[in-house]
Amino acid sequence: MGNRPLVLIATATAALAAAVATAEPSAGEREGGPRQGAPLAGKELPRTADGHPDLSGVYDVATLTPLERPEMFGDNLYLSAEQAQQFEAQAAAFRAATSTRSDPNREAPPAGGDGSPGAAGNVGGYNTFWIDNGDDTFAIEGKHRTSIIHDPPNGRLPQLTPRGMANRAILFRAFRENTGQAWWLEEQMEVGPYDDPEMRPLGERCLLGFGSTSGPPMLPVLYNNVKRIVQTPDHVMILNEMVHDARIIRIGGEHPPADVRRWMGDSIGHWEGDTLVVDTTNFRDKSGLYLYGATEDLHVVERFRRVDENTLHYSFTVEDPSAWAAPWSGEYPWPVADTSVYEYACHEANYALGNIMRGARLLEADYEQAIAGGE
Repeated sequence: MGNRPLVLIATATAALAAAVATAEPSAGEREGGPRQGAPLAGKELPRTADGHPDLSGVYDVATLTPLERPEMFGDNLYLSAEQAQQFEAQAAAFRAATSTRSDPNREAPPAGGDGSPGAAGNVGGYNTFWIDNGDDTFAIEGKHRTSIIHDPPNGRLPQLTPRGMANRAILFRAFRENTGQAWWLEEQMEVGPYDDPEMRPLGERCLLGFGSTSGPPMLPVLYNNVKRIVQTPDHVMILNEMVHDARIIRIGGEHPPADVRRWMGDSIGHWEGDTLVVDTTNFRDKSGLYLYGATEDLHVVERFRRVDENTLHYSFTVEDPSAWAAPWSGEYPWPVADTSVYEYACHEANYALGNIMRGARLLEADYEQAIAGGE
């Protein structure tokens, strides 16, 4: 995927900041068309045979609302309906402009790309035709949000700990623009980013979807945001469209010993009234939140609550004292979707990962040949 998802995320965040004012909207301005349906107003929640709310169904969690709040909003949690509509219109215009057909008579791009953010600049990439990150921002109780994160009050991830900062520095040292050169040899890195397939990111290896889409916490990303919940008295299964990750949540029980580690952690659920509370520990040192700084000390508590026949309310709290100086929390609605979870053929049996490694060997051979030739 290259750096395309990061480019689009940055573009969307910049568009949000440009589309709206920094001022706190009045109480009247905060009222807007909510994305979730209205409360049941006396109607009984759909329930399973054992009496708990029935969470089963298919949901599309795509949203234009970012995880972190643009800094210009400060502690302002809300957008007015007009601000939300303006941002959604700008996002639609951007998508239309960047999804136009390519000229079949165009010249080939220059070697290494032309530097533009589109597919021609990132040779082998894809344009926004392939992106499906929603058409609107979300609202909770009729109030549009500036971010998914609501705690800390500024809507942004807390300060990283020294270990978290060190981990991020190591991680991003391996993320570079593809210049067609073996830069890791030029910098005489003791261990290069392509020395071993297991050094590549989890998403690139098709083990977990990028952006913590599989969770926990389960976050919206650029595409394949559909999820299916299947509920039984003893388990809840959440199937993610991206990389077909399936989370199995046990109802009741205890977490395994600390030496048992899993990509998505170990999830145990229990009911608090009509809310399913899920506690997850026992993560590996790399998880869905790894790119955000999480470590094996990650602990996530999620809450699933049916708002109405068409919406679940999803909230979460993340705690990792090895990565962040404080916990952080977020929430957003899961709307029911009239669709299915489609097959996600990641890397088509992962043949591409072998090609990534072979490409690195070719670049290394070019570098060694240039050194031998005195270039």
